[in-house]
Amino acid sequence: MKVPMLDLQAQYAGIRAEIEPVVKEIFESQWFILGPHVESCERNIAAYCGSAHGIGVSSGTDALLLALMSEQIGPGDEVITTPYTFFATWGSIVRTGATPVPVDIDPITYNIDASLIEAAITENTRAIMPVHLYGQTADMQAIVKIAEKHDLTIIEDAAQAIGAEDHGQRAGTFGEYGCFSFFPSKNLGAAGDAGMVVTDDPERYERARILRVHGMEPKYYHPYVGANFRLDALQAAVVDVKLKHLDNWSEARAANAARYHRLLADAGLADDPVVLPEARCSRHIYNQFVIRVKERDQLKAHLLANGIGCDIYYPVPLHLQECFSDMGFSDGEFPHSERAAKESLALPIYPELSDEQATCVVNTIATFYRNA
Repeated sequence: MKVPMLDLQAQYAGIRAEIEPVVKEIFESQWFILGPHVESCERNIAAYCGSAHGIGVSSGTDALLLALMSEQIGPGDEVITTPYTFFATWGSIVRTGATPVPVDIDPITYNIDASLIEAAITENTRAIMPVHLYGQTADMQAIVKIAEKHDLTIIEDAAQAIGAEDHGQRAGTFGEYGCFSFFPSKNLGAAGDAGMVVTDDPERYERARILRVHGMEPKYYHPYVGANFRLDALQAAVVDVKLKHLDNWSEARAANAARYHRLLADAGLADDPVVLPEARCSRHIYNQFVIRVKERDQLKAHLLANGIGCDIYYPVPLHLQECFSDMGFSDGEFPHSERAAKESLALPIYPELSDEQATCVVNTIATFYRNA
């Protein structure tokens, strides 16, 4: 049996009748940029997250960049974040001229270790950018206290965590900004690149909304130097349709995660040799189901050879990326991040994954260890 890492065709088959009419409507109206579909998506995403305002943008990366620009973070400023994340987290900071300051991760959740943040704060620190990795929130209770104590802005990289909760509060609403990605592989995916910034602050909302369109308000008058971060109407409409199904999809992902735990335990693989993810927040939405194994590369090759999709998120922590070599970091400085990069492996977790497919994934892993 072949099991893909992600099956978006199966997802589309279930919502085709809802998607096609809105796509046709947009082509008939020829209103492709911003407009009512974008405004509807902004309202609905903000309400879903429990935030007052939403600003639709062109990608999750641009959501981060827009939030940083809105705070006028730039050269000489520092932003505390994690070295174990997708490139956009650091890339957005560096593009403003600011400096990312890495703090190692909690080895259980893969999220930034909040207990290490305060020691990294300097007189140049302007913001904290926690990443809610794989669908689980960082320790935001602790991070909010630190930010309030030191008067720092929180920009949440919630690209993988829409609908995740901690103490009943949803990702993206703990800080001043929550930044989301609707890349097609996300739990809530568009038909291309798309993203959203949410905020409760009306002044920040207005500033970010204007910055999204080249800093223009009104037309052809520019109080700020912004950029083109607009969300296409087509992408907004697709996201809006899919949002109605998001909770069901997230619940299916959580059920698949519980099934993996059960199957791996029954196979005698749980904890050793396969270290399973733990949910420390109140609602984990499992954008990825990531195991940790010492023989990661060999197991990945075995799974792929047997038709089982899997992937590595992420093989090189950002402090060791070539483009950041001038920052002077070296191997061994952030050991938990570096170990995660060497041992983590993501298994299929999409909502349509069947019991038969999940059993096949675990049986293939069991075969690898029996033959090792």
